[in-house]
Amino acid sequence: MTTTISRLYDNYSDAERAVARLEAAGVPHSDISIVANNSDNWYNSSSSKVDRDRDGVDDRAEGAGTGAGIGAGLGGAAGLLAGLGMLAIPGLGPVVAAGWLASTAVGAAAGATTGGIVGALTQAGVSKDDASQYAEGVRRGGTLVSARVPDQNRAQLDAILQESSVTLQERSTAWRKSGWTDFDAASPPMAVDDIRRERQLYGTGARRV
Repeated sequence: MTTTISRLYDNYSDAERAVARLEAAGVPHSDISIVANNSDNWYNSSSSKVDRDRDGVDDRAEGAGTGAGIGAGLGGAAGLLAGLGMLAIPGLGPVVAAGWLASTAVGAAAGATTGGIVGALTQAGVSKDDASQYAEGVRRGGTLVSARVPDQNRAQLDAILQESSVTLQERSTAWRKSGWTDFDAASPPMAVDDIRRERQLYGTGARRV
């Protein structure tokens, strides 16, 4: 049996390291997913070339796409992050993503189920409350990492994701004090200036280092 574990990160670099640690611990990249807010265009797919399979084509371009195609076509040794692609998810706006969760989120939105990212998370076994908070965290500029892991390895792998992650309950409590109630996939994405203020509020640094 498997279970889904997820964590929210203020900085993309922390999420990137979490993904690398999961892969080093033996979690297949096909069972890991990353979704990062890209409203301020911190990620530019043309800024650098990743060609780990040495075929002359940027691995991210090979793995990118929309819907179920995102992350497809990657060799087993390439790793999840080689498949980063840009797309839009309802309520989140532009994101940089790779893996099964992004594919499911786009499919859930197309199927009119419970709002894209929330529907994808709840379908994977995440509680509705947690899914809503994770989605809101990405909407406000964060990065979400989710992994499908064997039940017997959950504690070990959960500890890996815990490092440098946001304490979800504390963060959502702060949001509620400012009037937030629930993630709404029909609401417009946050403006870039609002996301920057959000990052300053929680002391976040550069999105990628």
